[in-house]
Amino acid sequence: MKILSAKTHGIIDYLLVLFLAASPTLFNMEGALSTVTYGLAALHLLVTITTDFELGLVKLIPFRVHGLLEIVVSLALAILAVWFYNNGYAAGFNYYIALAVAIMIVFILTDFKTLPNKRR
Repeated sequence: MKILSAKTHGIIDYLLVLFLAASPTLFNMEGALSTVTYGLAALHLLVTITTDFELGLVKLIPFRVHGLLEIVVSLALAILAVWFYNNGYAAGFNYYIALAVAIMIVFILTDFKTLPNKRR
């Protein structure tokens, strides 16, 4: 069931960027865990502002490609979670698994055909 429009998806993306940027402080992250989380916030912001949808600013990345990137990111986050666990960042495992699942849920619920008529 596709219940999220492109605009709603964009709002969620910007909220996720804020959450990622605040997470190192909120969850007392240190070292590699903090650095990777800040990097992920910056990367997610870059992808969001360059996506061709209502809330994109530069509109370079087609919205459907944005969705495919989210699948790749979700899988990469799951792999990253295992890496953090194996390298002494057990808290990073739970954080990144939850993040991977949340991003995959947003992907599954998004209707990637909901762009305004001028962009279909």
